[in-house]
Amino acid sequence: MTDRWLPEDFEYPARVELASGHHLRPIAGSDVAIDYPAVMGSRERLWAKYGNAWGWPAPTMSYEADRADLERHAREMVARESYNYAILDAGESQLLGCVYLDPPGPGDEDADVLVSWWVVDACVGSELEAELEALLPRWVTEAWPFRRPAFRP
Repeated sequence: MTDRWLPEDFEYPARVELASGHHLRPIAGSDVAIDYPAVMGSRERLWAKYGNAWGWPAPTMSYEADRADLERHAREMVARESYNYAILDAGESQLLGCVYLDPPGPGDEDADVLVSWWVVDACVGSELEAELEALLPRWVTEAWPFRRPAFRP
């Protein structure tokens, strides 16, 4: 599946600079100290967005379960199965959300990638959120070999 999803020689972007001074980079298990408070601090809104599809984030998610989840995302990137980028401040002291790129599934035959993203509650309606809304459709079709992204959920 992954060979057909992306060209074998494609190298995914290692970092994306944002005009706001923030950046995107691949998530890692070591990000748990900044990911866990971001996720759990926005859990109700994230559950409303992702709960039905992913069962995430559970109200009882532990710090270790979050680390395991981040490590799984990092392995999936290396295996070229899916991609998870952290949205970070300049010093990487705060994780402010995530961007996900996944292969299309059943019912998404018109798309070549499923794109989803979120920001922490404090950034909803912010300049950062507006910048991401403008950047992501362009980034996914210019820096990646995708032409028909679907934004879900």
